[in-house]
Parts: sequence; structure tokens; C-alpha cells
Amino acid sequence: MLLELDRVSSGYGRSPVLHDVSLTVGAGEIVALIGANGAGKSTLLNTVMGLVATSSGEVRFDRRAITRMPTPAIVRAGIAQVPERRQLFGTMSVEENLLMGAYACGDSSALEEQLARFPIMRERRHQLARTLSGGEQQMVALARAAMSRPRLLLLDEPSLGLAPMIVARIMREIAALREAGGTVLIVEQNANAALGIADRGYVLENGRIALEGQAGELLVNPAVQEAYLGGHGGHYAIEARIRAKKMELLGR
Repeated sequence: MLLELDRVSSGYGRSPVLHDVSLTVGAGEIVALIGANGAGKSTLLNTVMGLVATSSGEVRFDRRAITRMPTPAIVRAGIAQVPERRQLFGTMSVEENLLMGAYACGDSSALEEQLARFPIMRERRHQLARTLSGGEQQMVALARAAMSRPRLLLLDEPSLGLAPMIVARIMREIAALREAGGTVLIVEQNANAALGIADRGYVLENGRIALEGQAGELLVNPAVQEAYLGGHGGHYAIEARIRAKKMELLGR
């Protein structure tokens, strides 16, 4: 496994958030972590990045313990994060934001590659990031994280505040990262969007893993449908069965 959380607990001072969380992400997978607001999803990503200290358990990346490694070293080891609400540098240009993504690794050679991936960024490379639409800002945030050529990409609520058409575009770009050999751990409240592109998924409730399984299985799970997909059955279940069958035929 590329990423392993082994009975990890963490939080903020005397306020625990995660409780004995175990989770894995294999190389070449998209793994979705879904849950309600306040379940601890962002805390989990920040724990992996060393921004939140663990109180117990171990985080391993490529079989190496990174539990107490400083964040810049974790980035250099091959993990990058797209934070919630993008957190771009609004008074800097698109190009400057992208170059900041390569700061820790000291290699900006991926700039042209990212501009080619999102042609709108090439057109607006000198435009201030704060003047972009929400969808355009999310594309810049994805490209900025990819500038360090990470082996693992952590995405925190990439669909937040975006129109459904833009969400679909962002999810296609995330799926394309896997097709290009990337590995992704995506945190989302939009369970349908995240599980729709994922291989496997976990449900986080009150800082604990409540469910885990193949993405298609979670989409048709009655408990997941009731809590996160707006009820039982319906088109979500039909889509999930079609998707599960395709994955079976593809040998995934």
C-alpha cells in the first residue's frame, strides 16, 4: 500500500477528532473518504500532511513512517494536498500560484504540462487568481498541487461551492490523473461525485471509520444512500450497478 493509517488518533490540543482510524490507499487507486461536515475528514488529510499531530497510531507512506515528519519533508517525499476552498494566493497571478506549488521540490519543469492540461490557465496565466471563477480557481489549485509531481494527491472537498457542470469537469480531471498513473485520496461531502470516480471508499462518522468497501458497493448501500445520497434506490443505485459491472469487466 502506498498510504497506510494504522489506528491513528489526532486532534487539536485537548479536543480529539480522529479515533483509531485505519485506512489504506494503494498505488494507482482513487479512494474516497465521505462523511458529514464535522466528521473529521479534513483533519485526517491534515494529519497525513503533518499539520495536525497524532496522539497515537502511525502514518506510513510507501512503508516509511511519516507520523512526525515535518510538512515540507512530507511534500518532498511525494504527497501534495489541495486544501478546502482552494486557498490560492489571490494577489498573485495564475502562473505565480503554479510556481508556488513547485517551491518545496525546487523543480518547476511541470509548468508547461499543467498549462496544457488546463488550456484556460494558459490564456489567463498572468491574471490574478482572485479574479477567476470558482471552477477556474479549483483547476489552478489542482494544477498547483500537481506541480511537485506527487505520488499521492490529497483532495479536500474539490466540489465545494461549484455548479454541477463544473463538478463533473473537475471529477473527470481527477479520474484522468489516475489514468495517467496517479494516486488520489479524495475527501467529499458529495458522495455521489466522489464514489462515482473512486475504486474504493470509506465512510467517516464522528472521527471513526463506520463503513468501507468498493465504491459501487457503497453507492448501493442503504445506509449510505439514506445518509448521503438522499434516500433509497433511484438512479444512484442504477448508476452504481452499471459502474460496478464495468469495473468487473475491466478487471478492476
